This record gives sequence, C-alpha cells and structure tokens, in this order.
Amino acid sequence: MSRTFADLLPTPLAADSLANLMPLTHAGDLLLLLGRWVERGWLRSLDKAFVAFIHDLAPDADPLVLLAAALTSHQLGHGHVCLDLFETLKAPDFALSLPPEGDLQGGVLLLPSQLLETLDGAHWCKVLAASPLVALAADASEAAAQRPLVLSGKRLYLRRYWTYERRIDSALRQRLAQQEPTPGDLPQRLDELFGPARSAGPIDWQKLACALATRGAFSIVTGGPGTGKTTTVVRLLALLQAPAVAAGQPLRIRLAAPTGKAAARLTESISQQVQSLKVPESVREKIPCDVTTVHRLLGSRPGTRHFRHHAGNRLPLDVLVIDEASMIDLEMMANLLDALPAHARLVLLGDKDQLASVEAGAVLGDLCRDAEAGWYSPQTRQWLESVSGESMSDSGLREGTDGSHPLAQQVVMLRHSRRFGEGSGIGQLARRVNQQRPDEARQLLLARSHDDVFSLPLKGEQDRALERLLLDGHGEGPQGYRHYLSVLRNQRPAPAASFDDGAWVDWARAVLQAFDDFQLLCAVRKGPWGVEGLNQRITAALLKARLIDSDQQWYEGRPVLMTRNDYGLGLMNGDIGIALKLPERDGPDAGKAVLRVAFPRNDGQGGVRFVLPSRLNDVETVYAMTVHKSQGSEFAHTALILPDALNPVLTKELIYTGITRAKHWFTLIEPRAGVFEEAVLRKVKRLSGLMLELEEGAAPQG
Repeated sequence: MSRTFADLLPTPLAADSLANLMPLTHAGDLLLLLGRWVERGWLRSLDKAFVAFIHDLAPDADPLVLLAAALTSHQLGHGHVCLDLFETLKAPDFALSLPPEGDLQGGVLLLPSQLLETLDGAHWCKVLAASPLVALAADASEAAAQRPLVLSGKRLYLRRYWTYERRIDSALRQRLAQQEPTPGDLPQRLDELFGPARSAGPIDWQKLACALATRGAFSIVTGGPGTGKTTTVVRLLALLQAPAVAAGQPLRIRLAAPTGKAAARLTESISQQVQSLKVPESVREKIPCDVTTVHRLLGSRPGTRHFRHHAGNRLPLDVLVIDEASMIDLEMMANLLDALPAHARLVLLGDKDQLASVEAGAVLGDLCRDAEAGWYSPQTRQWLESVSGESMSDSGLREGTDGSHPLAQQVVMLRHSRRFGEGSGIGQLARRVNQQRPDEARQLLLARSHDDVFSLPLKGEQDRALERLLLDGHGEGPQGYRHYLSVLRNQRPAPAASFDDGAWVDWARAVLQAFDDFQLLCAVRKGPWGVEGLNQRITAALLKARLIDSDQQWYEGRPVLMTRNDYGLGLMNGDIGIALKLPERDGPDAGKAVLRVAFPRNDGQGGVRFVLPSRLNDVETVYAMTVHKSQGSEFAHTALILPDALNPVLTKELIYTGITRAKHWFTLIEPRAGVFEEAVLRKVKRLSGLMLELEEGAAPQG
C-alpha cells in the first residue's frame, strides 16, 4: 500500500493520531471515527449512541473495549446475538455484514477492515477481560451483574442477550433431563394413527416424530413445505390426549404461531386434520383448533417488552405447540420458556432452512443444527425401533455414541414432501438452492421442462415485461394482480343488498382469497427493485390499466399489510386487508357506499372483519412485500424479484424461503444476471453460543 494508515485518517485528526488509533489509546479519536462510519452506513446511529453511553459510564475505558461494544451492537442489528472476536478479525467484511466499503473518497477515512486487520484477537480478549465494563461469563458476583458487556471465551455479548441465552440454555437443560412416562400400549396407539410399519419402503418420519415427542418435555419437528408437520402434530396431540381423556384428566393444550397469518393457516389446517382423525369423539373434541399469536398467548403489554405471563405468572396449560418456530427470536423464546409451567410439554414446528427471525437470534436453526445428520444415540435408536416398528438401519443418519448431542435425541426432521414431489419444479428448485447448487438451479430454470417454474430476465429498469407479468401472470396458468381486481369488480353484490346481507361478506372473502393467488416478494425495501419502489410502480401500472380508479392514499382495491400489532382492532403484524366499498349500515348515510378495509378473521371459518381506514395507522401498501414478511404465508403464484446488485440480505435462505412460499407456481425475476447464483452461494451465519452452551458437559442420553 503506497499510503500509510496516517494518510487515511479523517482530516480533523492530527497526522500523529495514527499512534493513538492503532494502539487505540484515545477514545475521542475512536468516537470521531465511529461517527464517520455511521455517515457511510457501516454502523447505525444507535451503535454509536451505545458506545457514547458506556463511555460516559467509564470515561477511562480502553478504546478497544469501545470498539468491541460498537461492533457488538452492530452485530445485534444484523441478527447476531454476540460478537465473535476471532471470526471478525479473520474476515471482517463477511463477519460484520458490512455494505461495500467503496473507495476512500480522497483518502480521508480509515476503513473498518483496515482498522480490524491491525488487531490481535488474544490481546483484544485480554483487554476486554480486564475492563470494568465487561463481566466474565463465569463471574456470578453482584458487581459483575451490573456490567453492560459479557465476555464468554471469544464471544462478547450485550448483557441482556447473554441473559436471554442463559435462560434458554437453563430451561432446555431442565427439559431435556425430564423423561416423560409413555403409555404401555404406545406401539399399538402409533399403529392405530399411522398404520403398522411396512417391511419395505421409506421410513415413516412422522411416526418417529410422534414417538419421540411422547417421551420428552421438549421436542422439535422440522421439515420443509409439505412434509407433514401439521399432520404429525395433530396425531401427536391425539396420542397425548387419548390416555388423559381416558383417565378423566384431559390435557390443556394451546397452539400458537408468531404472526396472525401463520396462526390463520394453522387454524385452518388443524381444523381439517382433526376431523379426519381416527379417534373417539371424546378425544377429538379435546384437541383444539384455535391458534393464537405468541404475543397474544403471553399477554403482550403495549409499549413495553413485558408480558402478563412470565416466570411469576405461568401459562395455564399442559402442552404448548408453536408453529413457524423459525420466526421466533432469542428474546421471545426466552420469554416463552419462562412462562411455561415446569410440567408442561413444548413442541416446536418449523422449517430449519427458512430465514431466521427479523430480530436477533436464529433459535430454531441453532437447535436443529444436528437434525440433518440425526446423531441419535444407540439407546434412542433402539427405543424408536421398538415402539414404532420402523427400521432405522438404512436411514443414513449418523450415530451419536459419546453423549455430546443431547438435544438431537428430541429432534426429528421430516424428509418426504407431499406437496413438492419428484416431478415438482418448485420442489427441485428449492432443494438445489437449499443445497447451494446454483448451476443446477439455473439449469432447471432455463430448461423450461416444468410448468410450475418460470424465469423472467429483465432488460433494464424500464422493461415493461415486468408490468405484464405482475398484472397478467403467465397466460392461461398463474395469475397476476388483474385477477383479484376482476373478482372485486365482477362479483360485487347488487347495490340494493344491505350490509347485513351475507353476500357482502362472501364477496369480501372471495376478493381476499383471489389476492392470495399472487404475490410479489422482494429481497430489499429501498430502490427500484425494493418494496417501496415496486409498490409505486405497480400502483401506477394498475391505474394506467384502469384496474383501480385512484392512486391516492385510500382507494378501492388497495391491499394493505399491518406492520404492527393492534390489539384494539384484533389485527396482528403481517395481516393483509383490502379496501372495499360497502354500503353503510345505518344512520343518515345508510346504504351509501363507504370505504372499509376487509381483513380475514383468521378463525378457520372464513370470517371477515371490516375496519374503517381512519382507524388503521400502521399499514403499508402490499403489492410487493419483503420475503421476511411473507414467512408463514403461502400464495398460489409467488414471484421473487432480486435487486440488480449483491446485498448482505441476499442468501440461499432468503431465496429458499421465497421459493417455498409458492403453492403452485414460482417465477424468478432478475434485473441482472448472476445475482441469483451469488446469493445461493451465500449462507446465513448468525453468531450465538446457544448450542455450544447446551453441549458443554452433556451427559450420555438414553
């Protein structure tokens, strides 16, 4: 490098500040540098504010500690629970998920990578361990409990997130140590629900999942779309409830999901599954079908982080099932486990390969780290085979013989998708993306040998092929947005029908269902290929095609997404509604058309609620939504549009999640070639110590 680091310093810093910054002895220079990083988008203002806060607590703190605090806060904003010091020094650009550093703009800025490459990990850890701002993980003293940072080996935490991780670790250790009694006739009960084991054919993983869950206070059932997670859990509930009903003490069972949309889907799915169960009516009626949101289950207190149910006021239940558990962040999982009675069972359902939660942590991913390989102990294998009749000799799973995989003994991965069979292009594309085989994924897209997978390369930002796809879909097959607006216009009840006439509810339901037939998903929010730009572009295209009559804030046909929970209205973050003109019920304007927003009631019965637009404060137009927001939803035709440049959010998990939102058709829209392949090769790596802590000191499992 022709220039020295001194040449790269911000001009307000003296040239000899290099001596201060490289050993980092002056906090003032570091704070100034962090301010410049905020301006460039490498840190958030919140990160710098946190550093200023702890600098006020300890004005003499070593700048190396302040730098670590800034990066730990930065990591939290990117979903990481902690800062791994050595990983960060080894590959700062990757570890910190920084936007491109770009050029030096005249050589006035010290880049994060340049600063970090001068540091030594062992020395950094030593400085942190000696700081009055940092507590060592093993230090349980009262003084240590007041320190804002915690150092555990090479991982640095904000204290709150260290506490969340420890609460989860402690709760799971206790639950994994609990051996629940299983019915003496468990093999017979399993055969009644799943049929007897076959001498040949694939392993019935659903049967194994049910068996394993009966013997523990904590279990996980993971698997991709269509692998039968809901079917499995309904039969598990029947398996648990039948002996309890026979004993005259039916179990109190609750079902929950992270979002209203996910709760609605599970409510509908479970309602159908329960009706087909081959169990006595007395058992069937004790299996609930109503699914609530996790926030509502715990009793969210608006404006606070606290809930009505906690360690001092536990949930009144015996079994809790959480669906779409990949969306549960570290803080929420800690709160759930705190509120769970000691005797209650917890069952998590989810796809470990989906995007992790928006907030910090990838709890399900951490807990399912061994799911693919199995790692069942010989004792677990023997027990499973004895109660299920299934042979695991040809399972291909690895065997855990040293007791170092305690959690794996309560995790089952479902491996056969009934929705995406061998002939499904969507299923094959999802598998190739999940296995990070971008060239094979591209071949499948180009081959056009499947009628459920499409590709649309765009020729620049003004390519009108995008509007044609979004409005009209692909000819006779998958629909675009014209479809739901046609239902809105052509199926509207006669004007003379009163509001109380069921025809209006039927119409609103039909419009909502038609809207679910197509959804555009984005990887990013900003720019021409993000949610904000595309919502404007689609609105303009619909107006030009005369499919809507206005592009002002509220107009008939506008689809909106709830962005926050509104408990007063009974609407949850992620709920989608559509503005419709309906007759006023009563008063001087009775019968006059008034705009209301129709939302599904999420009750499994097809109910609809109508809300005046003036009561909706936290909504946004949703012709386009982020892949993150789409989790827990399914659409008949899903289109995923990628940005024209690589972005830190573009990973194989995001692509996989977008593909698997599609039930019947999937379209990949690409403004620039190559971005898809680059994204598939990148894997989310969220740093935490959750599984590491669980495995430390693990005893052999039976």
